[in-house]
Amino acid sequence: MARFFTFTTLLMLLSTISFHSVAFNSDYTIGAGDKIQIAVYGEEDLSIDELYIDNSGKFDYPYLGQLSALNKTTEQLKEEIINGLKGDYLISPKVRVSIIGFRSIYVNGEVKKPGGYEYQPGLTVDKAIALAGGFTDRASRSKVYIAQAGKDELKNKVKLSATVSPGDIIVIEQSFF
Repeated sequence: MARFFTFTTLLMLLSTISFHSVAFNSDYTIGAGDKIQIAVYGEEDLSIDELYIDNSGKFDYPYLGQLSALNKTTEQLKEEIINGLKGDYLISPKVRVSIIGFRSIYVNGEVKKPGGYEYQPGLTVDKAIALAGGFTDRASRSKVYIAQAGKDELKNKVKLSATVSPGDIIVIEQSFF
C-alpha cells in the first residue's frame, strides 16, 4: 500500500511539473538572446540543434530562406515551418521547435555581484537576488523594482516573491539607514 501511495504521488508530481513546463513554453514569445532547437522528424538536414536568436530575430532555414522568430511562440514558428515544407519538400512534415536557452535577466544596484544571469523558469525576484550574491549591507528590501523587457515603462515596484521574465532588469535601491 505504501508503495502504491508513493508511486501515485510521484506520478502526480511529474505530471504537474511537465504541465507547468508546457504551459510556460506555449505562450512564451521568442526574443533576442534565446536559443532554440528545430527538429524535423526523419530529416537530419532540416534539423538545427542550437540556434541563437539575435536582435534581428531572423535566421536562414533550408529551402525556406530567411525566417523570423522574433515575438512568435514556438507553436507559431513550428506552424510556419510545417506550412513552408508541406507539399513541395515533404508530404507530412513532423516539426518540433523548443527553447533550449532563455535570454538573460539582469540584477543591478545594491547586490554583491550585479550583472546578467541566465533565466530559469519559475525565477522570482528573491531567487534572482540570491543568484547575484544577495543584498549588500546598504540595500533596501522594500525598494525593489523591475523594468520589464520590451516595455517602455519605467520601473515597477515589486515584492520579493514577484516572478521574473526573461530579459527583465531588477534594480535594488539603497536604504537611507
